[in-house]
Amino acid sequence: MRWATFGSTRAALARGETTCEAVTTTFLRAIARKRHLNIYTYVDAEGALRTAREQDRQLATGEAPPLAGLVLAVKDVLCIRNWPVTCASRMLDGFNAVYDATAVARLRRQGAILIGRTNCDEFAMGSSNENSCYGPVLNPRNEIYAPGGSSGGSAAAVAAGLCHAALGTDTGGSIRQPAALCGVVGLKPTYGRVSRYGLVAFASSFDCIGPLTNSVEDAALILAAMAGVDERDATSAPVPVAPEPVGLTDAARCAGAALRVGVPKEFFGEGLDSTIRCSIEAILHRLRAAGAVVKDVAMPHTRYGIATYYILATAEASSNLGRYDGLRYGYRPAPDGRKRIDLHALYAQARSEGFGKEVKRRIMLGTYVLSSGYYDAYYAKAQRVRALIREDFDKAFQEVDALVTPVTPVPGIKLGSMINSPLKMYLSDIYTVTANLAGVPGLVIPIGAHASGLPIGLQLLGRPFDETHLFRLGELMMQLAKD
Repeated sequence: MRWATFGSTRAALARGETTCEAVTTTFLRAIARKRHLNIYTYVDAEGALRTAREQDRQLATGEAPPLAGLVLAVKDVLCIRNWPVTCASRMLDGFNAVYDATAVARLRRQGAILIGRTNCDEFAMGSSNENSCYGPVLNPRNEIYAPGGSSGGSAAAVAAGLCHAALGTDTGGSIRQPAALCGVVGLKPTYGRVSRYGLVAFASSFDCIGPLTNSVEDAALILAAMAGVDERDATSAPVPVAPEPVGLTDAARCAGAALRVGVPKEFFGEGLDSTIRCSIEAILHRLRAAGAVVKDVAMPHTRYGIATYYILATAEASSNLGRYDGLRYGYRPAPDGRKRIDLHALYAQARSEGFGKEVKRRIMLGTYVLSSGYYDAYYAKAQRVRALIREDFDKAFQEVDALVTPVTPVPGIKLGSMINSPLKMYLSDIYTVTANLAGVPGLVIPIGAHASGLPIGLQLLGRPFDETHLFRLGELMMQLAKD
C-alpha cells in the first residue's frame, strides 16, 4: 500500500505528489475491494471526501491543520455525531450519536479525515472479534484466522491498507492483542491519558482509547493530538504528552545511554509458543548488543491477573450495562398486544434478545460477584490483589525503565476455535490484563513472522505517562527486528 503510513503521506502532500482527495479515494476503493473481510460496519465516503477536498484547499493556502490527510477509522464504541454507534450489538441497532467523543473531536480539529466505523466484539467484550452482531472480521494476514479482539476491526483495517490509522479501545488487551495478531503497532495509553467522554463504557476503571497504526511515529502523533485533561471526564489527567520528536536517532541514543529493560520471568512460562519466545529473545540479544542493560525482574502476582481482571471487569460491566433495559436505553421488544405491560418481563425480553451470549455471560458473572454474600469473597478481594499487581509494576520500574513481554501465547486464533470455549478465550489475555489492572501504558510492535506466516508481536510496558519512552524504545526494536 503506497500510503501505508501517515508520515509518508504527509511528506508526499508537502511535495505536491498527491492530494488528500486522491489518498482518501484510494482508501475508499480498497474498502470496496476488501468488503469480504467484514471490517467496516459503516463508511462515510461522502463526508470523508468533503473533508479531504477542504483540506486540499487549506494546503494550497498554507492553513491546513497538522494532521491534514490522516485517514482515520473509528471503533464502533466511540460516539461520532450523526453516525451510528451500535457497539456491534443488536441492543443499539439504529442508534445515532448526537455528539463527538472528546478523542474524536480533538483529532477532527487536528485534521483527521473520518472514513468509517470498524467492527468489534459486542460492547468490546471478547478476544477474537467473533462476538459481533455483524459477524466475525477476517484477519487480512490469513483469512481463516481471527484478527483478535475486541478492536479486531480497527487492527484489520490498518493491516489491510484500508486507512492510515484506527482508534480502538483497550480494557484488558483489546488494542494490543489484535495489533500483534494483525502485525501492526498498537498503543494502550496510561489510564487517564485520553478522555473517555463519548466512549460507551465496558469497565470504567480499565477502559482506554488508543491508536492502531503502521508506524510508531503515527501512533505518537495521534496520541499527542487526542491526549489531555477533559472537564467532562473526571479521571482524565492534566499531564501533557512530552513534545520530543520520535525517531531512530533518539531511540539509538537511549540505548547507548545504557537503557535498562526488564524481562518478567512470569510472562515466559509454560504455554508460550516457542517461536514467539525465540523471536523475543533474539530482539533482546540485539538490544544488549546496542548497549542496553537487559535483566530479569520478578512480578509474583502476575499469576492472579486473569482471575482478578475477570472479577473486576465483569462487575463494572454489570453495573454499566444495567441502563440497557428496553425503556431508558437500547432495544425494545415489539409489543405483543397485551393491554397491561409486565415491567420485569419487558426487561428480561429486552436484555435476552438485545444482548449476545458473551455479553450476557459477563453481566451474570459481574452480578454474581457483586451480590450479597459474595462481594467480600470476590470483588473486595480482587481489589486488594489489584493493588498488589500495581505494586509489582512499581517495584519493577525502580529497577528498569521498561518491560518486554509477549502479547499472546500463540501466534493466531483460528476462526471458531474459541467461540464456544470462554475460558480458553479469557486465558488468551494472560499477558495483557495486568497493564490495565495497574493502569500503565503498553505498546505493541511487530517483530517478525511465525512459520505459518502469521505476524509476531512484542509488548513494551512502561511507567505511567511515559509513553514517549516507549515510542523511542519501540522505534529502536522495530529497527533491530529488521536487521
